Amino acid sequence: MGKNALSEIKRTLDGYIGQRIRLKANSGRRKTIERTGILEETYPSVFIVKLDEDQHAFKRVSYSYADILTETVELTVFQESGPVQVKYVKKQ
Repeated sequence: MGKNALSEIKRTLDGYIGQRIRLKANSGRRKTIERTGILEETYPSVFIVKLDEDQHAFKRVSYSYADILTETVELTVFQESGPVQVKYVKKQ
């Protein structure tokens, strides 16, 4: 499951580069951070999100595909047809 799951999540995100997204990240101790921005780039181990400038102190953040796999990060892509949540679904 491990390597294939991560590469499948990366392939899914590759199709959303340049799209507006919302991140919900669990930062521990029952604290959740919600951010919006643009999915800027995907790399072999991480993806980069360019945050909306007026909302956040940082311009860019990066997360690993394992964060999506373990549901530490929830990622929603905003498309014309409506929001799409990106998550890994184990195939039978």
